[in-house]
Amino acid sequence: MNAEQQYIDLFSQTEAMICKHSAEVLNAPRAAAFADFERIGFPTRKMEKYKYTDVSKYFEPDFGLNLNRLAIPVNPYEVFKCDVPNMSTALYFVVNDAFYNKALPKTHLPEGVIFGSLKEVAEQYPELVKKYYGKLADTSKDGVTAFNTTFAQDGVIFYVPKNVVVEKPIQLVNILRADVNFMVNRRVLIILEDGAQARLLLCDHAMDNVNFLATQVIEVFAGENVVFDMYELEETHTSTVRFSNLYVKQEANSNVHLNGMTLHNGTTRNTTEVLLAGEGAEINLCGMAIADKNQHVDNNTSIDHAVPNCTSNELFKYVLDDQAVGAFAGLVLVRPDAQHTSSQQTNRNLCATRDARMYTQPQLEIYADDVKCSHGATVGQLDENALFYMRARGIAEKEARLLLMFAFVNEVIDTIRLDALKDRLHLLVEKRFRGELNRCQGCAICK
Repeated sequence: MNAEQQYIDLFSQTEAMICKHSAEVLNAPRAAAFADFERIGFPTRKMEKYKYTDVSKYFEPDFGLNLNRLAIPVNPYEVFKCDVPNMSTALYFVVNDAFYNKALPKTHLPEGVIFGSLKEVAEQYPELVKKYYGKLADTSKDGVTAFNTTFAQDGVIFYVPKNVVVEKPIQLVNILRADVNFMVNRRVLIILEDGAQARLLLCDHAMDNVNFLATQVIEVFAGENVVFDMYELEETHTSTVRFSNLYVKQEANSNVHLNGMTLHNGTTRNTTEVLLAGEGAEINLCGMAIADKNQHVDNNTSIDHAVPNCTSNELFKYVLDDQAVGAFAGLVLVRPDAQHTSSQQTNRNLCATRDARMYTQPQLEIYADDVKCSHGATVGQLDENALFYMRARGIAEKEARLLLMFAFVNEVIDTIRLDALKDRLHLLVEKRFRGELNRCQGCAICK
């Protein structure tokens, strides 16, 4: 039996159960998504977009799914003690793929702001969710998105009304918890109306040493003059597989900053698609990966300049050790009407051993003549001249290498527009390079 067939059979047998434990708005596109999944299946390396990660093979093992939505015996507010000095956040949790609502932070969000269970909010405000859910995540074009839409029953919604500023950063922690090999399928829907401002930190953690497979689809709608920062931090373990698809649509004069950081993982494939749909929109898209052993990190990005006078800045850096594999493919598309586009894409990579592998594929497609665009990629090892200079001044070789690697990734960390998080990540990255960080620090579940 191929990987697709077991899930085709599963959905056919459990469709009523899946829909029963979800909301009508989430159920509405489910049948069409299932039809798309039957037609296109899981991505394989034969597809150009997935040439560096064979997604299909990771779905072949038998994983448990909580389709009947049984309660998971864990209170994340008791076991997870996030300790980021000087960063006061509104802290929320998703346990596997269900929003944890048995306890909520005492923080009061501004009037009209919604942060909660996608299923519950879809039941309370169906018209709001219906207007946005699934409108960016096209199930006809991507097998992971089609699969996720078929099986996702809950997730998170973050809604900020017009001209509302959410001063306190919001932190959402995704916890993987199971006693058997387990699969989760979660959704995140983010809606910022015109003039809204917010900052969101997403953290992925795994409590148990079983095999996890997680699919995630995030849709972000940024209205006119919106300012939005979203930071993703993955700190799981080597038996975790994660497929995350992020879709962003920006209207006029919006400013969005996205920064995805992989500090510890097993296999990760991140897809990011940004549509600049309004003049004056600006996207800053950054990423960083530190991988060793046999870890695998694949980032595939596309930025679509659909209208004139937009700006995109893209920076991704990898440090690979042992037999780790990294991949980056980034497309910047400038459409015929998108005059006065400014775009810069940079990918820099360090391979610390001869066995580490990095594949990079920067791409520019320009169909307008009055633009300023550049892109570049490098793959190399540490600068031997710099290493010699440091050793000549009494710094041990191991310490010198650590300092050079730390300085290399600092450029990505320094793009973070939240000082407390920036300082914390400097510390976490240093610990990661020194081998002191298997998982996150400051959390009871990771000690």
